[in-house]
Amino acid sequence: MNYRREELSDSVAITMQSIPAGSFLMGSPETELNRSVNEGPLHSVNLEAFELSTTVVTQAQWAEIASWPKVNQELDLDPSGCKGSNRPVERVTWDEAVEFCARLSAYTSKSYTLPSEAQWEYACRAGTTKPYNFGLTGCDQITPQDCNLGIYTYNYAEEAWVNPNPEVGSFPANAWGLYDMHGNVWEWCLDDWHSSYYGAPEDGAAWLKPTNSISDHKWKVVRGGVWKAKDVFDRILDGRSAFRVPSMAEWKRVSVSFRVCCN
Repeated sequence: MNYRREELSDSVAITMQSIPAGSFLMGSPETELNRSVNEGPLHSVNLEAFELSTTVVTQAQWAEIASWPKVNQELDLDPSGCKGSNRPVERVTWDEAVEFCARLSAYTSKSYTLPSEAQWEYACRAGTTKPYNFGLTGCDQITPQDCNLGIYTYNYAEEAWVNPNPEVGSFPANAWGLYDMHGNVWEWCLDDWHSSYYGAPEDGAAWLKPTNSISDHKWKVVRGGVWKAKDVFDRILDGRSAFRVPSMAEWKRVSVSFRVCCN
């Protein structure tokens, strides 16, 4: 695996995995089990190489960067509900995640952002085409050893495991060395929410609405599925590579985190 460590302090670093340039079909076919119409139409996307953090941002990584000088807004040093230095940071808004990236960019003189939806799905799939990057075709086939999806099977029979935000890297990585792309926590993407892919970029760029668009809320995309099975927002549990849902950017949820992208 081609990766590098972005050193934040003597004891804290972010591991960045190199993701190769390539193309893929984004979204899901109409025949995919549990598919939503917002996952289509299938469309080809061509991406340049980029780097993605091997895990979501941990609470230790967050605390380090949150202590650095602000770029646009202050950050809470310890926002998370499920405490643990190597657990995902959560209860952070989309704007706070963007501020984290801005501070990291200023410190390193590199271009750090949230991943675009296309970058996220391309990295999640890691060259695979089935609903899950570990080869399964339905969430009723998933076991507690595969990932942390406090899952409902397709007949809505609740399974027995719900493990709130375990430490990052607790489950096997995908073929490109990325952990927890299915489950554990939702992950913010850079894109604004669109209800389909009609008109979506074909180069992997984030799909952003005009700055003069009128809305009561700023709706963003979260990806990856989640461990949490007892919240109305999280009841459509799935976590397939193509699975996507909208989230208000200002929401702070124990089930939402993010990983960083370097272009």
